Amino acid sequence: MNHPAASRVRTGLVFLACAVASVAWAAKKTDLPLLVSEDFEHGAGRWQPTDPQAWKILDTPQGKVYSLFQQSNYVPKHRSPLNFSILKDVVVGDFVLEAKVQSTVKDYPHRDMCLVFGYQDPDHYYYVHFGKVVDEHANQIFVVNDADRAKISDKSTPGTPWDDAWHRVKVVRNVESGAIQVYFDDLKSPAMTANDKTFAWGQVGVGSFDDLGNIDDVKLWGRRVEKGETKKTATKN
Repeated sequence: MNHPAASRVRTGLVFLACAVASVAWAAKKTDLPLLVSEDFEHGAGRWQPTDPQAWKILDTPQGKVYSLFQQSNYVPKHRSPLNFSILKDVVVGDFVLEAKVQSTVKDYPHRDMCLVFGYQDPDHYYYVHFGKVVDEHANQIFVVNDADRAKISDKSTPGTPWDDAWHRVKVVRNVESGAIQVYFDDLKSPAMTANDKTFAWGQVGVGSFDDLGNIDDVKLWGRRVEKGETKKTATKN
């Protein structure tokens, strides 16, 4: 017969082992070099927007921010975000992307901001849509793979609680496992998750599907992928 005290000890050891493993995993996923720290105080020369006329550097009491201040004239081949800007010349595999974002449109059910990643060209990339209310086309993680965007998230929330304040967002990507984790304000517990191996590398970007907003304090930790390595393009699910 198992002694109750022994059972409690075993349970405690299992819990401790799980906690140690969780801490080790968390350390591993952030054990990446800081590649970019962008506060836009010196402009947005490192960024390539879908429509340069829709973006500008905006002075605020807190400093300069990157502002998507009007609708983009960009029309993609496939149904996908219209208003985003890609970080130039930095291609990553595994990465952690953090930013501060502010929605600047009147509240409505599909009010959104987006982060783009795994970007290879306008027809091949991932993005996360932080939408006010969740549905099959909002508040999800998507892939654009030479076709209209397709939902790949296996977990989401009832919606992103947009207001007029600044919020912190984060995306964590592990290429080998295919894991994608997305965070909103709470940077410890993911709001959305997905597992997909379509794209093993790409650029990152910021913006919105078809709304307006401001971006600041972008940080990118990651493993650079050299141009020669990108010939490996994608892995199969």
